[in-house]
Amino acid sequence: MTSRHELDATGLLCPLPVLRARKRLLAMAPGEVLRVRATDPAAQVDIPHFCTEAGHVFLGQERDGEAIAYLIRRG
Repeated sequence: MTSRHELDATGLLCPLPVLRARKRLLAMAPGEVLRVRATDPAAQVDIPHFCTEAGHVFLGQERDGEAIAYLIRRG
């Protein structure tokens, strides 16, 4: 079973949502899931790209009020 971690990156602009996600993922065990909430429109491109480049699995995104929540499984 994987644990789920949360990161609130609402109000932050590029590249901060990705940088904060990267830092949080480094502290997690492989297979754990991080849920990142962000309002920056660039995160829709940046987060999936970051996952591909860093070896993490982008599990998808969903609307969460004013933000979008991105799910990332640590590689």
